[in-house]
Amino acid sequence: MSNPIKKLLGQTAVYGLSSIVGRLLNYLLVPLYTSVFTHPSDYGVVSELYAWVAFLVVFLTFGMETAFFRFLQDKDDKDKVFLNGFLTVIGINILFFIVLLFFNQSIADLLLFSDHPEYIILLGAIVCIDAITALPLAKLRAENKAKQFASIQFASIAMNIGLNLFLMLVVFHPQPSDPSLVVQGEIYSPAEDGVLFILFANLFASLVKPILLYKHFLNLRLNFDMQLAKEMGVYAIPLVIAGFAGIINETIDRILLKHILYDGTSVASLKYAEAQVGIYSACYKLAMLVTILLQAYRYAAEPFFFAQMKSDEKNKVYAKVMNFFVAMVCLVFLVVSLNLDLFKEFIRNDAYHVGLKVVPILLLANVFLGIYYNQSIWYKLSGQTKFGAYIAIIGAITTLVINVLFIPTYGYMASAWATMIVYALQMVLSYYLGQKYYPIKYNLRKFALYLGVALLFYFIAYLLDLRGPFGRFFVHNMLIIVYIGMVYTLEKSAFKKA
Repeated sequence: MSNPIKKLLGQTAVYGLSSIVGRLLNYLLVPLYTSVFTHPSDYGVVSELYAWVAFLVVFLTFGMETAFFRFLQDKDDKDKVFLNGFLTVIGINILFFIVLLFFNQSIADLLLFSDHPEYIILLGAIVCIDAITALPLAKLRAENKAKQFASIQFASIAMNIGLNLFLMLVVFHPQPSDPSLVVQGEIYSPAEDGVLFILFANLFASLVKPILLYKHFLNLRLNFDMQLAKEMGVYAIPLVIAGFAGIINETIDRILLKHILYDGTSVASLKYAEAQVGIYSACYKLAMLVTILLQAYRYAAEPFFFAQMKSDEKNKVYAKVMNFFVAMVCLVFLVVSLNLDLFKEFIRNDAYHVGLKVVPILLLANVFLGIYYNQSIWYKLSGQTKFGAYIAIIGAITTLVINVLFIPTYGYMASAWATMIVYALQMVLSYYLGQKYYPIKYNLRKFALYLGVALLFYFIAYLLDLRGPFGRFFVHNMLIIVYIGMVYTLEKSAFKKA
């Protein structure tokens, strides 16, 4: 019998290649953006716009990716399942974009972008294209066409990176932050041009996907099965609610930072609020390495978990996968948090470094998020997606309460702690409900060991407070090597027997 865990790791590697490389390349845009946007408030504008993108993608895909994978297991006509999901997403996006065209100025006023309604239109076009292509890409994953999936993603990524480098380094000409470097008579680009260049680069990169997926659009038939669509919708709606609430947990802090810290009276106050968003967002990027790993894993894990649902050994496989996953995300936590002196160099502008203290908190938060996501398969497999919505709503309410209460006093530190508290709460709630309704016997001792040792090593490194950079680098990375050795010793036999 083939090893299911090795299969998952192999699929994660292929799917993850495009995801990880793409995210890493976008990650490498951080030094570019923090260099050309010499004032953090300008980068704050970009960060807030993309926070709204996250909300819109959840709504506009309407949970159809997961519904598609779930209904493929029960329906004989696989093409009909795809067609219904695809047409549903297309219809939602057409309606959304029409509304956006009529009300873009009102939306811009509401978001404090009154002078730039074009931001709203461009952003809407980007998210609609990404949402519409999500189902064809999901179909490739379901058909195990990982190479085709990866090639399309790579093409889009290459377009985005190439356009960003050309527009931001060749066309965009920002004024230097150091007054002594300002040349009299030189014409400098306003920061707004830089924001527009980023949006246009993303728009053209998004257009690459439907062009390469053109066969799915040419083969589109208006053969809509209302009963099947209703069943998929009933399954998906709790996932949409859960996803929407989940995005509140992930991105609402950047939006709230601006709107809470802005006193509504002056341009200076708005610039300060946007600067806090920019600093927090740039430092948040350093914690995104856990999320990059999670994204790669998610592409492979969701179809893999559904494919295992009829196996007699499924629960054992899920438990072993969890062991590897916890070890992996805790390792990323250690690598980044213990080498922050190196990773901070990705943020080229020292004006952003004041926010580095949020990185370990956000790294740990993303570890909890990853574990929660891995656990969440229980309510997707059992069809009880309402529990995913309940957990996410509880998390969203907690996120809003903590941020609203504490941002006025503690700024973005309140946002970082809120993120960690909420993800830990969701992880615990998901485990408790899962054991009640769809029990999977996870190895809690290993879970506690991996997480506990990772935290112990972090605090040891922190308490040692070594001054010399070389000594600090050596000691910190020796701790990481010891952790890897521990995981390898404990997991090598389990992997061979899987």
